[in-house]
Amino acid sequence: MAIDYLLFTYPNCRKCEDLKAYLKDAAIAAREFKVEEKDGRLKIREFLGHIKRDDKGSIILPTLVLQEDGTVAAVVNTRQELETWLRSRG
Repeated sequence: MAIDYLLFTYPNCRKCEDLKAYLKDAAIAAREFKVEEKDGRLKIREFLGHIKRDDKGSIILPTLVLQEDGTVAAVVNTRQELETWLRSRG
């Protein structure tokens, strides 16, 4: 089964850049959506029911949505969470 990686980022975000670098190093192709742009804001709305928020209700960025056959398989925010998810898939 193919996994679609959808990465939501914000400019000048160190954590966003770290996750993008990890994806590149791991040869994982992700489609990036910049939430400061209209297309990014519209796309992220599709996943609001799955996205993690902080204690103030703000969306945690970066957000990486992993979709399998159009269904959300996981949502991760850090390299460590992605590594754990990938290991769990065997």
